[in-house]
Amino acid sequence: MFNPRLVLAAFATVVLAAACRPEPPPPAAPEPTGPTAEEIEAQRIADSIENARRLEAEALAAAQRAEREMQQRAAAARATLGEMVYFDYDESTLTSETTRTLQAKLAVLRSCPSVRLRMEGHADERGTSEYNIALGSERAQSVSEFFTGFGLDDARFSTVSYGEERPVAQGSNEAAWARNRRVEFVITTGADDLGRCQS
Repeated sequence: MFNPRLVLAAFATVVLAAACRPEPPPPAAPEPTGPTAEEIEAQRIADSIENARRLEAEALAAAQRAEREMQQRAAAARATLGEMVYFDYDESTLTSETTRTLQAKLAVLRSCPSVRLRMEGHADERGTSEYNIALGSERAQSVSEFFTGFGLDDARFSTVSYGEERPVAQGSNEAAWARNRRVEFVITTGADDLGRCQS
């Protein structure tokens, strides 16, 4: 025989049991996993390689800068030593302008004692060939004596005269003659040291 009370009691028991049952715990979050020992070692090696490459690039850049600076110093020193000096007509005495030019050369020669120079004396076309050879020699000698007068060893200097035979300017006028009354400078020893000399 159907008993509604019994059914109701059974239903209430099921509901009560369901309500009292504890909820299942939430799924556990996966534990964070760090890099493996192999990964750490691989990263250390990669960092070391990158650091070595950076240091190598910095060293190369520094060496290139130093080389450029040395070349610039050498070029400036060559330009200073190679600058010609000029003389008045029939004169071998140094003018004030010539003296200023020679003082710049003196600074280079003092800083680079391995450098030796040959002074080549010249004259304009006026006068006899013999006279102009002698005048060119006197001009070259005046320049050499300027340097030795400041304590530089005279063994570092040699002189030669070409008289009127090697003009740099053609023409029989004062503009050409003024350019031909000169002493030229040739570096005979120590040119490769110029970039390393410190002024």
